[in-house]
Amino acid sequence: MAAIDPLTAGAVFVATAATDAVYVMFTSAVVARKRVPAATWSAIWYLLSSYAVISYTENAFYVAFAAIGSWVGAYASLTFLHRPPGGPPVGAAPE
Repeated sequence: MAAIDPLTAGAVFVATAATDAVYVMFTSAVVARKRVPAATWSAIWYLLSSYAVISYTENAFYVAFAAIGSWVGAYASLTFLHRPPGGPPVGAAPE
C-alpha cells in the first residue's frame, strides 16, 4: 500500500465534510421545491465528491478519511444549519 500523504488525507476529509454539508443544503432545497437552488447545490455536491473519489481511488486508505469527513459534515450541518421554527428549509432561496 502506498504511503499516506497527510495533505491529501486532510483534503479528502475537508472535501467530504463539505460534501455532506452541501448535501443537506441540496435536500433542503429539494424539499422546498426550489429548482435553481437544488440544481446549484447538486452541481457543487458532485464537484466536491469528485475530488474525494479521485483521491481515494489511488489509495483505498483515504476512504477512512472520507468516511470521517462525511460523518463530521453531516453532524455539523444538522447542528449549525438547523431550520428556525416556522422558517423555510435551510438552503432554500428566499421567495
